[in-house]
Amino acid sequence: MTFRTLDDANLAGKRVLLRVDLNVPVENGRVTDATRIERILPTIQEIVKAGGKVILLAHFGRPKGQRSEKDSLKPIAAALASHLGQDVAFADDCIGPAAADAVAKLADGQVLLLENTRFHAGEEKNDPEFVRALAANGDIYVNDAFSAAHRAHASTEGLARVLPAYAGRTMQAELEALSKALEKPVHPIVAVVGGAKVSSKIDLLENLVSKVDALIIGGGMANTFLLAQGLSVGKSLAEKDLADTALRILAAAQKSNCAIVLPVDAVVAEAFAAGAPSQTYGVDAIPASGMILDVGALSIDRVRAVIDDAATLVWNGPLGAFEIAPFDRGTVAAAQHAAARTRAGKLLSVAGGGDTVAALNHAGAADDFSYVSTAGGAFLEWLEGKELPGVEALRKA
Repeated sequence: MTFRTLDDANLAGKRVLLRVDLNVPVENGRVTDATRIERILPTIQEIVKAGGKVILLAHFGRPKGQRSEKDSLKPIAAALASHLGQDVAFADDCIGPAAADAVAKLADGQVLLLENTRFHAGEEKNDPEFVRALAANGDIYVNDAFSAAHRAHASTEGLARVLPAYAGRTMQAELEALSKALEKPVHPIVAVVGGAKVSSKIDLLENLVSKVDALIIGGGMANTFLLAQGLSVGKSLAEKDLADTALRILAAAQKSNCAIVLPVDAVVAEAFAAGAPSQTYGVDAIPASGMILDVGALSIDRVRAVIDDAATLVWNGPLGAFEIAPFDRGTVAAAQHAAARTRAGKLLSVAGGGDTVAALNHAGAADDFSYVSTAGGAFLEWLEGKELPGVEALRKA
């Protein structure tokens, strides 16, 4: 690794400021999805076992620098304690006397959660004074929140500049998976990019065509590429004003010897509704009143064949409107095929992004992928080839 990890840290007796992602869904004071809590447990447990004092830093919601009861991390402490199997103390602030007193009471191996860092305007501004106030409660800093690493905030980047800084095990696993997928991949490498709009993924597509051997484009964004090539897409979601951008991306792919894989047939309905009557058409014969809502059987076979040729797969975005049956078939078929290849040891598969995680879970394929990132924006920015401030701050000199 080119990053400092817990292997490089002396944790015994140290106050460890551990930045985690606890921005989990909460309803009526109860955590409804504990995935992010579960992912940080190994790092917390390792520090506890080594005799460090764990002081958790996290954000929750968007309180915009103001204290807000609905954005308090207090309900999360109980959920974390339940999963961790030990008490988790809570402090009513992340700086000042409340935080300092709670930290002073910690014994080696104990865990403390500090209140939402975003209750202070200095967090998102990466204000040096706020950074110093946070740092006063720690001897070393560990970042285990890759999902917040694209933000140059006080608790994600600033602290790493003033305290000895290391990647936690979740951060380390993410960086290792991403490095294998794009920075040092085994070729052939294939990317699947889907979702609604080209406009949200222009940087992503432009970066990928220079790095992958084949790029499978699905979802609503595929319609924009079909439109750009002179095909009619009926009433389908498409960004007509981005036709030139699509052509530019196709030209860049040809120059980089990257094969672009677009649908050759599509499942079409006249309404986007569960159970709506649908029919498959070739993409050169989409009816004027129809909406493309999924890739067709021929396209699925083509996607499977491309995945069969791949040694590495990067996936971001569904191939169709997977939320509503029967328009989930393309996404499910491709995901299950990639999962089977991964299980067989023939494919390294890395996926990420909110819709992607939901789609892979829907397909029952997520657990068989080599790595599934819950990072959202940070994962997307990494795919776009951008430097992530919270990651760069952990690099070895």
